[in-house]
Amino acid sequence: MFPRSAVLASPPSPSIGTPGLWIISIAVLMALLVTDFLVTRRPHEVSLREAVGWSSFYLTLPLVFACWLWTGFGGDQALTFVTGFVVEKSLSVDNLFVFMLLLAGFAVPARVQQRVLLYGIVGALVLRGVFIAAGAAMLRSGTWAFLVFGAILFGSAIKILHEAVTGAAFDRDVSRMRSVRLLRKLTPVTDGYRGTRLVVRERGRRALTPLALVVVAVFATDVVFAVDSVPAVYGITEDPYLVFTTNAFALLGLRALYFVLHTTLAKLTHLNHGLAVILAFIGVKLVLHWAHGIWPAVPEIPTPLSLAVIVLTLATVTLTSLWPRHRVRTSTARS
Repeated sequence: MFPRSAVLASPPSPSIGTPGLWIISIAVLMALLVTDFLVTRRPHEVSLREAVGWSSFYLTLPLVFACWLWTGFGGDQALTFVTGFVVEKSLSVDNLFVFMLLLAGFAVPARVQQRVLLYGIVGALVLRGVFIAAGAAMLRSGTWAFLVFGAILFGSAIKILHEAVTGAAFDRDVSRMRSVRLLRKLTPVTDGYRGTRLVVRERGRRALTPLALVVVAVFATDVVFAVDSVPAVYGITEDPYLVFTTNAFALLGLRALYFVLHTTLAKLTHLNHGLAVILAFIGVKLVLHWAHGIWPAVPEIPTPLSLAVIVLTLATVTLTSLWPRHRVRTSTARS
């Protein structure tokens, strides 16, 4: 029989997130989202210079936050945050690739693309907040939650790897999405876009614009990514505050990062292979953590090793994705 501690709730690790710190963090998050909304209020094509500037800003924020964690709570908390952030950022890049397919599939005008991305980010933040709260409740109820999270990550890893091998991830017909088909049955949809408007009144009745369909499709994909990302970061830390901040910092800069990586995303052909490896690795980490609570002789995977494996995996799939193209360009230049 399992020890009682394996079945009942184990004493939760103390969180660094005090009520005051939660309030400040959420207030800062809301302020940044409002700023992003004001930036996208006037539809315009995003220049590379603008995208790089905002991306640099949103990449600097987590570094500053990590330094604050280091000085206020110690190096372990800072390292844990950085590891979780790297995991979430790598998953968010895959999220961006799906966004790119959706924007192309719906032929979204370049002038309003960043508004769609902003809606997607807000939706992802809300959904992940719900999943983070649910995950924290599961962990309080017992260590069995680690097995559930591990199973979710193993299942996601197999699904992602299957799509990467078969090419299914690159052949998504947005018109076949259930949410899109349902909306088209329930309400009329205009023939073309109407700027950033989601609903318009035409011929005496309300109608959705194609932009509303895009937003719904993005929200639907947000649910899928929330199922993957939240268990993944819970494999790094059990602290809900750190789980929240890693997700928030990883998502905030997606709008600008999309326009920086737009041409590069299609070249990262092995990214999904790497994400499958990372999710499977964290799944193993979660199972070992559960087993360690029952049998202390079972080793756990330390956070520094997790960070090293994640970074090495991402570096490897980036090089293997770009190297064949480099060889082709070199051969063409020589000929």
